Amino acid sequence: MAELIKIKTVEEFDELVATGKTLVDFNAVWCGPCKMQMPIVDLVAKRTQGVKFVDLDVDVVPDIAKRYEVMSIPTLMIFENGEAKNKNVGFMDPAKLEAFIK
Repeated sequence: MAELIKIKTVEEFDELVATGKTLVDFNAVWCGPCKMQMPIVDLVAKRTQGVKFVDLDVDVVPDIAKRYEVMSIPTLMIFENGEAKNKNVGFMDPAKLEAFIK
């Protein structure tokens, strides 16, 4: 059972994604679809083991969004040992999100 980790700095982000598998939810507080996506990410995090779940507000840490060319939100990205492996732009329901993580 994983919990959602809120990122506030570039250093925190780099440290978290450096090892293992990590799902990063790029979002913003003003984004309607992001508000719909967040409870689904939280639900899937609670049902998933062996994956870190990161909440990244693009207004708080814009350098990370720029680094990975996140132009639309919500964007969900899978990282494995520091390397971006998969990216989805837009809302995902729980079943699609669980499949995306696998």
